[in-house]
Amino acid sequence: MLLQGIDHVATITNDGDKLKQFYIDVFGATIEADGPEYPGGPRMIIINIAPGSELNVFEIEGNDQADHQVPMFGRGRIDHIGLHAADLDSFGEIRERLIAAGASDRIVTEFGRKLSIFFRDPDQMEGEVLVANPDADPDNLRFGTASARFT
Repeated sequence: MLLQGIDHVATITNDGDKLKQFYIDVFGATIEADGPEYPGGPRMIIINIAPGSELNVFEIEGNDQADHQVPMFGRGRIDHIGLHAADLDSFGEIRERLIAAGASDRIVTEFGRKLSIFFRDPDQMEGEVLVANPDADPDNLRFGTASARFT
């Protein structure tokens, strides 16, 4: 393969301060930049969410796209983002932070070789955190079932 992964996902928000604080509090993200994308341009916040991965968030006055959320697979070209937790302990910590923030229910789902938990950020954009499933049985992979590891 010629690629290493996703560099960034660009989103639009109505409240950049609230959104960046969520990613700082829940994921330990850092802010690389926060200001006009170019002189006179919209506010752009670069949120580093992992080594080499970031959210490029644009706060555009009068733009209401961040208000439009519809059911999965009806959200437009980018339906949701999937974030990869560093390890199982980090996944558990993120899960607890998401629950405390009211951004997720407690459900962890098995998707074959991965465990997954879904969340919604302050703009109601759907996200997912994934980690390798240490309980996966290669001969009997389970998809879309609740994980017994996290109850």
